[in-house]
Amino acid sequence: MNTEFSEQKYGETGVKTSFEQMANGEQKYKMISEDGSYYCRTVASSQGAWQNSHVHISLTEFYVVQSGWIAYASYGDDEVFSIRVMREGELIIVQPGVHHNIYMSAHSTIHTIKHGLNTSSDWMASPELDRLTQSIAEKELLQKYV
Repeated sequence: MNTEFSEQKYGETGVKTSFEQMANGEQKYKMISEDGSYYCRTVASSQGAWQNSHVHISLTEFYVVQSGWIAYASYGDDEVFSIRVMREGELIIVQPGVHHNIYMSAHSTIHTIKHGLNTSSDWMASPELDRLTQSIAEKELLQKYV
């Protein structure tokens, strides 16, 4: 369950800001434009955790690791499952249609930029990828995918 603590509505700039505390302990600081483009700074909790696997139909996402490390899991139309551990300064661009999930190590920070046609129906859960990722522990990520 997500709890939204504060939100500032769209002002003259056409951008609203919000803060969310996610169920897995992450803190998300967001700036969302009326055109659907989106920036988010995500700070992990004191324990590493997977996010929720999902896919976007029209949006492109750009992730950059500010501090700590993350694991990026994905599969696309070819249904080839892959995981990549990413360190500070590394980035990845996720194209529309790619199922993906992020594991954030304790106290890590990432920046996410989304652009393209952003509607409330663009984010779709990917239970198939959750089945593949949610049981992978941090120790396995570091031993197998570094």
